[in-house]
Amino acid sequence: MATAKEIRVKISSVKSTQKITRAMELVAASKLRKCQHRMSLSKPYATKIRQIISHLADSNTEYRHPFLDKREKLQRVGYIVVSSDRGLCGPLNSALFRSVLLDMKEKERQGIEVDVCPIGTKAVQLFKRIDTSIVAQASHLGEKPAMSELIGVIKTLLDEYAAGKIDALYICANDFVNTMKQQPYIETLLPVVADDSSELKHHWDYIYEPEAKTLLDYLLRRYVESQVYQAVIENVACEQAARMVAMKSATDNAGEIINDLQLVYNKARQSAITQEISEIVAGADAV
Repeated sequence: MATAKEIRVKISSVKSTQKITRAMELVAASKLRKCQHRMSLSKPYATKIRQIISHLADSNTEYRHPFLDKREKLQRVGYIVVSSDRGLCGPLNSALFRSVLLDMKEKERQGIEVDVCPIGTKAVQLFKRIDTSIVAQASHLGEKPAMSELIGVIKTLLDEYAAGKIDALYICANDFVNTMKQQPYIETLLPVVADDSSELKHHWDYIYEPEAKTLLDYLLRRYVESQVYQAVIENVACEQAARMVAMKSATDNAGEIINDLQLVYNKARQSAITQEISEIVAGADAV
């Protein structure tokens, strides 16, 4: 059994760790509120433009933009994978990576080649380690990512799609369900998928000004950019929520360890006292 002094050192060490995890929990909670506010500001635009583009995919247009047409056969696809820059956020990244890698393996079994655009340090590190084809990347975006930091990597993939080098583009990120739950998802960005909502089942077209080609080319690129930006903003909120929950769990676990060590310390201390009394009694009897 460890000595009382060794146990005291362990208790002190765990208490120091508990203070750190508690502070990290409070910091994450503070940052989460700000991230949720930014997410709520950008979400209406991202939702509305998705509805409009989905409607366009289901309408009868004289000009069909390449982003609206489904390719007959998939030969190469692209994945935009959004992760966090830092760890200590529970299974947030690992759950997403597991879903993405399973989907990639399924594509490879079908003879489809894969290109990846990782956004976030953790995603960049993963795909470099497993030697995947990386066409563009972005990391260290911080807690307030700017669209200007993402436009370059998005343009690379859009140009590849327009040139026919990739036949589909997917976005993989975490959906902020609530503070306690973040759900990984994989969605198709290109070609645009028509919305199944009954409101969009009317086969009619918009009136374009200027011409449809100019407007659709601009609008569809803004659509992809907005969806990626919203995914990045939402993933930051997911990261802070996951970190807050993970640090609370770590703080609670540290408290349980301290209680257990305190019991062991009390037993060791009692054992030492009992042994000293026994030695004193034995010495007195000898005299």
